[in-house]
Amino acid sequence: MNRGTAAPRTPLHQFTVPLSATRRGARLARLLATEQLESWELPLDPARLVVAELATNAVVHGRVPGRGFRLTLTVTVDGVLRVEVTDPRGESAPVTGGVPPEPAESGYGLLLVEESADRWGVVPGPFPCKTVWAELELVR
Repeated sequence: MNRGTAAPRTPLHQFTVPLSATRRGARLARLLATEQLESWELPLDPARLVVAELATNAVVHGRVPGRGFRLTLTVTVDGVLRVEVTDPRGESAPVTGGVPPEPAESGYGLLLVEESADRWGVVPGPFPCKTVWAELELVR
């Protein structure tokens, strides 16, 4: 994990949408991302998984009553898909460090992101928000 942001890259395509911080909003994030990736003729996986996990984290851990989250997808000219999910709980930054201490049905989302993405991290702000991002190399 990287707490900062990766080097800025020139965008080729960009899509952003505000969504409600509900299970329906998280599901819609995955569906809209799928539709957008198909329109850009990009591979769906593992991007769909990354979007689903980051959106779910925003709903479960980043939710503030009356406030939603924002999904942004950016494809750069150098072949990188960047997924960003911004939520209003800047004080609640995700932590990684291995498997949860007790067997659980949840708590594995960021481990899946870490395994699926080439890079990921957290950017604080603008206050009171934070953005959790993940990058996938589309060409290797």
